[in-house]
Amino acid sequence: MTSRNRTLVPEARAGLNKFKMEAAQEVGVDLKDGYNGDLTSRQNGSVGGQMTKKMVEQYEKNL
Repeated sequence: MTSRNRTLVPEARAGLNKFKMEAAQEVGVDLKDGYNGDLTSRQNGSVGGQMTKKMVEQYEKNL
């Protein structure tokens, strides 16, 4: 099955990866470049949740 997740702006990929690594570090998840299949769903979800939280905070700050 192919992934449907794709970056709409390819130039933003590096920034998104950096943001993901920062969010992982904040929640204490050992995320590394490349394959991270050894992480649990809870760990991956906490990284995504932290990213969402930070994006919402930034948006609200800019209102």
